[in-house]
Amino acid sequence: MASFHEYINEYRKQLEKGVIQKAYRGLMEYIMDLRTHLKNKYPEHFVSGIYSGYMDMTFFQFTPTTLHDRKLKVSIVFIYDAFRFEIWLAGYNKSVQDKYWELFRESGWGKYRVVPTTNGADSIIEHVLVEDPDFSDLDALTKRIEKEVLRFIVDVEGFLYKQNDCACA
Repeated sequence: MASFHEYINEYRKQLEKGVIQKAYRGLMEYIMDLRTHLKNKYPEHFVSGIYSGYMDMTFFQFTPTTLHDRKLKVSIVFIYDAFRFEIWLAGYNKSVQDKYWELFRESGWGKYRVVPTTNGADSIIEHVLVEDPDFSDLDALTKRIEKEVLRFIVDVEGFLYKQNDCACA
């Protein structure tokens, strides 16, 4: 295993090439544009700022009122090492997270992946939106993400409604 000093030297060499900065800037601009698109098109949804992470993940929340009222949040996440977009359902705190994790886990609902445990987890449910995204057509990518995000939200709301966990109509 290399030392921190060796990692920094390699990091510096890569930065000197300039490609990483351009790719990262482009990715951040795309995620900001995606966030703005969804915020403008769905003003009734809660949309957070962007968390840019440590080049492990970048995300923002896009949560409808029906889930926000339950203290749940939906995050659109870019995972760097897997190089994909995911969507996560999470709770606003640990007790909410645990409550809904139990509900989804015990129901046997298999539509989306329920995380194995909430210990150390940032989510209750995770789903891949786009594997290996094609950044050559940003409009098509945005439409695909939007479609999958809306489907996920409708599915989660429907599940909760059927469980008589109703803050929804």
